[in-house]
Amino acid sequence: MVHTLKAKAVIRPYEPQDHAEVISLWKEVFPDPLWNEPAAVIRRKLTVQPELFLVGYADGRLVATVLAGFDGVRGWIHHLAVHPSHRRRGIARALVVAAEEGLARLGCPKVNLQVRATNTAVVSFYRALGYSIEERTSLGKRLG
Repeated sequence: MVHTLKAKAVIRPYEPQDHAEVISLWKEVFPDPLWNEPAAVIRRKLTVQPELFLVGYADGRLVATVLAGFDGVRGWIHHLAVHPSHRRRGIARALVVAAEEGLARLGCPKVNLQVRATNTAVVSFYRALGYSIEERTSLGKRLG
């Protein structure tokens, strides 16, 4: 699956040669702590539905990513990232649509995602794509 956008961006599944550019992008755009170490996230994602690890290329370089997955009950979207120099060009929207299409092909009935509550711009972005805030409490536990 390869999508070409008006903004001359191409969306396609991750390939091994994307590794260094994905790490560089994530280190720039995500302020996450050590447990989201990029190389480990990539390694784990490539073991489960690697076709749902999508990248966006524009101007000859990797500028965007999204990870999606389906556990048989719900789909999830993670690590939507667009380099600051390429935002507001439709790349993030196209990545989300491509991820949703991939999830739908797997029979996924619903997609969930999490964003920091303080990241109001990202909440607004997802709401514009049809996502709604669900009154839930997010719990987590580190394993290992």
